[in-house]
Amino acid sequence: MDTRTSEISLRIARVRDELRAAGAHALLVPSADPHLSEYLPERWQARQWLSGFTGSVATLVIGLDRAALFADSRYWTQAEVELAGTGIELVKVMSAVSPDFMHWIGSTLQTGQTLAVDGQVLGLGLAHQLRAVLGAKGIQVATGRDIVQAVWDGRPGLPAAPVYEHLAPQATVSRAAKLADVRAAMARHGASHHFISSVDDVAWLFNLRGSDVECNPVFIAHALLDSTQATIFIAEGKIPADIAARLAADGVQLRRYEEAGAALRGLPAGAVVLMDPRRVTLGLREAVPAGCAVVEAINPSTLFKSRKTEAEAAFVRECMEQDGAAMCEFYAWFEQALGRERITELTIDERLSAERAKRPGFVGLSFSTIAGFNANGALPHYRATPAAHAVIEGKGLLLIDSGGQYLGGTTDITRVWPIGEVSAAQKRDYTLVLKSTIALSRAVFPRGTLGPMLDAIARAPMWTHGLDYGHGTGHGVGYFMNVHEGPQNISKALPDPNMAMEVGMITSIEPGVYRPGQWGVRIENLVLNVPHATPENGAFGEMLAFETLTLCPIDTRCIEPSLLTAEETGWLNRYHAEVRRRLSPLVQGPALAWLMTRTEAI
Repeated sequence: MDTRTSEISLRIARVRDELRAAGAHALLVPSADPHLSEYLPERWQARQWLSGFTGSVATLVIGLDRAALFADSRYWTQAEVELAGTGIELVKVMSAVSPDFMHWIGSTLQTGQTLAVDGQVLGLGLAHQLRAVLGAKGIQVATGRDIVQAVWDGRPGLPAAPVYEHLAPQATVSRAAKLADVRAAMARHGASHHFISSVDDVAWLFNLRGSDVECNPVFIAHALLDSTQATIFIAEGKIPADIAARLAADGVQLRRYEEAGAALRGLPAGAVVLMDPRRVTLGLREAVPAGCAVVEAINPSTLFKSRKTEAEAAFVRECMEQDGAAMCEFYAWFEQALGRERITELTIDERLSAERAKRPGFVGLSFSTIAGFNANGALPHYRATPAAHAVIEGKGLLLIDSGGQYLGGTTDITRVWPIGEVSAAQKRDYTLVLKSTIALSRAVFPRGTLGPMLDAIARAPMWTHGLDYGHGTGHGVGYFMNVHEGPQNISKALPDPNMAMEVGMITSIEPGVYRPGQWGVRIENLVLNVPHATPENGAFGEMLAFETLTLCPIDTRCIEPSLLTAEETGWLNRYHAEVRRRLSPLVQGPALAWLMTRTEAI
């Protein structure tokens, strides 16, 4: 047994000792923090610390005799490697929100036994579901003890990086205006108070940004609003005095991070508190006194920030031009250096990030760059490391998924490039994925259409050939905010009314096909929901269409032309003409020459 797996085994053994001491029989460790964030600060990466699995999403269950990690298809190959020798079994589930782990717990524990889980990181909605499923089997759910804290020596503390303001002109709506909009929404719900835990909502509402979470410009905080005042619960010293003064002028006070629960417990009798059950934990919900009513509904700020204003959309277009220019510079270097210099997947990350850093308004990456050559490209969430990465040589397909955070927007783009000779099978896969990207990009649909209803439009060209992919087709994207943002998404998820597509929403379109051990193909653009005029002049309702925001050539050398229709070829040629028109003024020399070559019509 190697050192890493031995350490994991020791940690699990300590968990089992704590379970016995607590009279519990299993521990549930979700990928979550007290804010139910997608990407977690180190303090709350307990699932990774206990299992050794480094993927961003999974659920770990440690019983007295068995342990299992539940991961969806994006991570199966990665999990098999990282769990080897740990004694933790991999349970393959079809989606990140699969309830399979609950059924596993229900079949593993016996009537009268107890499942332990930290209520401070257990989502309210998940808690309701967990108690219903396990309660039916006579299994107790204990949420009052953080067993991880008892076993994690040297557990990291709260992040200490300072908070800064997102300022005009890129911050196009004032903090006061946003607070007024949220309070108006509170009134519509009949709420006297509104508690917000989701860190992206807090950052958006107060026009603040931070660096507590890698690649997401957010900070760890809760917020509580009433009709006139707002409070931010945050670690002391994180907000500079000058910003605190400007917050105070807008009726915003600061309190210590640890006081959020006490503030909820201190709400006056008769208060009506608005909480988003999907974005607040059980522990915080249970802090609300019995004499207060709770309205469970989506955070109004989540809806507001998903609908970018016209001014924000204009900044996003500028941001896309700068991001596209950076990629031209990188790809021009890459094609000249290929075969002359030693290039690895790590080199790609370094050089592409360096080119983005030269562009105006750049703040950082929007996620860790995925550069996967051949078999590594078949892992949708692959990340090269110094210990395990590929050299770009020989022949095959290179998949690069990357993005940047700019003061005026957030980018996310995937392209696939040929390395040497490309096989007929690879061209077929590439072209079918391209057809899927084009199919959804050209879609027209009624305003208010639920995002998941659009998913089949992208998959249909691939389904015809017997292909499919395990991840969603598209996710919402923030405005100098999280690269994954709701409420809208385009996937196989069961739709709810909050997923309605509205003007101003930015969403990715990213179908793919993955052949384990061989290659992967994914082509991704970001698109903006815009009004679309039809010959019916709105007689059947307002229609929307997608404006493609991402600006970077889609490689035509991998295309099998016989698989494209005339309409699809026309769309690609028009897209490349627009990419050339908008990027050519921003690049010169080799980058301009590369751009002109890669945007030639087919």
